[in-house]
Amino acid sequence: MSRPLRLEFPNALYHVTSRGDRRENIYEDDDDRLKFLEILGMVVTDYNWLCHGYCLMDNHYHLIIETLEGNLSKGMRQLNGVYTQASNRRHGRSGHLFQGRYKAILVDKDRYSLELSRYVVLNPLRVKGLIDRLEDWPWSSYLAMVGDASKPEWLTTDWILSLFGKRKKIAMKRYRQFVLDGVQHQPEIWSNLKGQIYLGDEAFVAELQKRIGKEKGNINIPRQQKRPIAKPLVEIAAQYKDRNEAIIAAYKTGTYSQREIGVFYQLHPTTIGTIVRKFKSS
Repeated sequence: MSRPLRLEFPNALYHVTSRGDRRENIYEDDDDRLKFLEILGMVVTDYNWLCHGYCLMDNHYHLIIETLEGNLSKGMRQLNGVYTQASNRRHGRSGHLFQGRYKAILVDKDRYSLELSRYVVLNPLRVKGLIDRLEDWPWSSYLAMVGDASKPEWLTTDWILSLFGKRKKIAMKRYRQFVLDGVQHQPEIWSNLKGQIYLGDEAFVAELQKRIGKEKGNINIPRQQKRPIAKPLVEIAAQYKDRNEAIIAAYKTGTYSQREIGVFYQLHPTTIGTIVRKFKSS
């Protein structure tokens, strides 16, 4: 998994996810979920974020966060850190709760915010046997967005709803239908994910690359984000007749892990590691 995005600037929109350590649950019960939302609300307020949507699953969560001051990493440390402490105290545990570091994807707000808002709240329906209707899952922003539950003060609904009409009730109705239409026919927005860190077209990526270029001396920007966007593995494979040469080319992009390359070539990660080590020693 790539390191979390640290390219931070005012009014950036992110899709943020964080999973439990070893994919174990991060919420044991509803009290845990309520505590997490309480902490999320404090972080949104303290760090001047806009939270456009969220969904809490058993072993991970999704957030749609707009940072007005370019401070995502600071807020995320507070969110995951304070919740981990609260959870450990309550359940008599110690140590890590989350698996590594959070993952954040920079999103082209103008083109993908609506699809992202739908994708996030539809997560419970994708888990077989969890719920039959979205209305049965109270742990997302969906119910507040459509007016079926009270809206937390820290949740921003007006911007998404404004894209569906000027009158709030009509906008809520249209948003509800938009989300439900996605149950059977939701587009695969992640096919537009580039470099595992940008959700947007080439122009959007180019603009962000310019920002990176101006800040190459900033040690807070991982090297992965200073590289050009890597080609898809299928395109890299097509450029080489020799499989091992293609594997090395994919590895040298710095974008793909040995596990990801192994999945593509149907090889065990240790086999990919052997090929890589031979390349390094040659």
